[in-house]
Amino acid sequence: MTWPGEFGRLNAVFLPILLSFTFQGALCQLLVSPAGPTQVDALAGSNVTLAVSFSGATDPALTWFMAELPVVTWALNSGVGPDVAEGRRTVLRVETSGSLSFVEVPLGYTSNYTIEMTKSGLGKSFTTFTLRVFDVIQNVILRAQSGSAQEGAARFTLQYSMQQGVVEQQTWFFAGREIQSNSHYTVEERSLVILSPNRSDTGRYTVLLTNPFSRATTDVNVSVLYGPDEPILEARPAQPFYVSGDNLSVSCQADGFPPPNAEWVFGSQTLSDSPQGVLNLKRVQPSQGGVYTCTLLNVETGEKRQKNITLNVYEKPSGDPMCSVQSLNNVGLQYHCRWSGGSPQAQLSFPALNNTSSAAGNLSLTFNASPDLDRKTVTCMADHPVKQNNCSITAASPSMFLPAVRTTVPSDGKIMVTIQCVSEASPQAVVSWSKGSAAVTSTSPYQISRDTTQLEIRDYNVSFLLQNYTCTCRNPLGSQKREIQLRGPSISDFGVLTNPNGTIVTLTWEVLPTSVVTGFDIQMKGLDILSRNLDGAQTKASSNRFRTIKKEPGPVRRTDIFIQNPKLTYKFRVIPRALMTEGRPSEVQRIGPGEGLSGSAIAGIAAGIPCGLLFLLLLGGSIYFCVYWNKNKSRQTRYPLSRAVEKAVTTPTETTPHNLLTGGIKSPPDYNRLQQTPSERSMALPAFFPPPPVRVATTV
Repeated sequence: MTWPGEFGRLNAVFLPILLSFTFQGALCQLLVSPAGPTQVDALAGSNVTLAVSFSGATDPALTWFMAELPVVTWALNSGVGPDVAEGRRTVLRVETSGSLSFVEVPLGYTSNYTIEMTKSGLGKSFTTFTLRVFDVIQNVILRAQSGSAQEGAARFTLQYSMQQGVVEQQTWFFAGREIQSNSHYTVEERSLVILSPNRSDTGRYTVLLTNPFSRATTDVNVSVLYGPDEPILEARPAQPFYVSGDNLSVSCQADGFPPPNAEWVFGSQTLSDSPQGVLNLKRVQPSQGGVYTCTLLNVETGEKRQKNITLNVYEKPSGDPMCSVQSLNNVGLQYHCRWSGGSPQAQLSFPALNNTSSAAGNLSLTFNASPDLDRKTVTCMADHPVKQNNCSITAASPSMFLPAVRTTVPSDGKIMVTIQCVSEASPQAVVSWSKGSAAVTSTSPYQISRDTTQLEIRDYNVSFLLQNYTCTCRNPLGSQKREIQLRGPSISDFGVLTNPNGTIVTLTWEVLPTSVVTGFDIQMKGLDILSRNLDGAQTKASSNRFRTIKKEPGPVRRTDIFIQNPKLTYKFRVIPRALMTEGRPSEVQRIGPGEGLSGSAIAGIAAGIPCGLLFLLLLGGSIYFCVYWNKNKSRQTRYPLSRAVEKAVTTPTETTPHNLLTGGIKSPPDYNRLQQTPSERSMALPAFFPPPPVRVATTV
């Protein structure tokens, strides 16, 4: 068989198969399309269907969306019913064609609806509908949203309401002419807005409401109220100032409809309320000089107009000027100067800060904080026709400070540690708190005081409290930072004092400034407290262990102990506590005449006994060697001496004993006499005399 023939047979087999798959792929494309209009209008309570058809696949899965919310899902002909969203099952139905039907559709179902069909391997297809549900328009009422129209107001709104119905279109008319939206009129939902209404807007307004199923119209008359206009104030007689005792009158007039009422106010006191607006002042006094305010009121609209007139009755301001400096967002400085009262008000200025700014009675100047302002004293100059005065203020950055730590136990049983950081600064420094690198805020277990200078920490767990905290005092001119390492209960210093009789012992102690301590156990070792034995008699017993004899609260730093027997020895120590947590005991302090050897002394003696025995052994050997050497030296040949001569020779010339033999030590024996034989002791003396005997004494 040749290769071309074999290739022809393979083409005859596989070509139909390839064409079949290609044709099938071209036909199998899922497509869903509307089977009717895509915008459907329906009357509320009627039945309506969003009809679709599909092709290219059998039994696809579909999902209907209301806006973006899925409301129905179903796999066609799957044997399982559609899954309709909860609360919509009485309204929504889905057909086998995929169409969505509404049963007695409510008003709230106006929305865009999208059907999405899917089939494995064929992708997705979707189409969108718009459903508008209307109701018949009935009982339309047109009224002003905020009462009467007022000339000069920003806007006036006419708004309609109805008992029922859905409006598709609203049309507004003024005096029979249709209103178009422009710079004076704006048509909004359910309302017509008249921008900046005036007298010419008075008239009849009509609204026409329509939808595909009904229409309605209604109208209302609008009257635009105006005034009061700008008040005109006049003083008679007209002069720049008045002297005590003068008579004068002040009038306040303005145009308006209805005519406005005038009210005169001086300070906080109402002086007159009348349509005429004339204020008569008799025999004025310096206290009556100042600003008089006339308020014109339109009683129909509530519109007010105010205007002031100043009557000068010369009087200097009371007291002295007051200066202060405040922080603005912890960045800027606001210098403030005030000298209230007087007529005219004093002119205030800060020449060192700004020689062009001034104000009457009250002056505030704001500057960015800079090093030049730190600890710089600035003066406010107060200039008044009667008297000149001044005041000064100095802004300063926070100075160095020492934090204060206090520990208490509130009624809830927790340990409360209060850290206070206060730094002298002007303006007052704001304190921020942090633990490590994290900021601390007023959330449990932390509480920051209103002025931020105190941080309270509450917890049952002592170890939780022992953290490293940082307080930063800051104002616009700078900051100071201090770290506080809270420590466990500890004693830094402990001492005892006694009265002259030794019957009262005063214990004093100190703790570390950052130590968390809620109380102290005062302990003693020595004579026990009096106790009763079996026969009822009181006895005293010595104790070799420390016992707690007293408890003191955390703030206490001293206590008195009454001693029963001042001739005995007592030991004291203090144990700091943080609730149930004990700190390291203080050093032990002793009072009394003394006591036996301590354990360390006994141990030293025991270690020294072998050394002492060795020393005595060496000493004895040395003595024996010296005696033995001296004895050998004294063994020499002796000539016989008579007893008389021997006695004469051996008798010492000194009558006092040798200084080495004092203290009850016996003289050593005469070794020369011990070496003589009896015959030698009786023989005559030789012609020469031997040297005197050598006496050796050893003192140990």
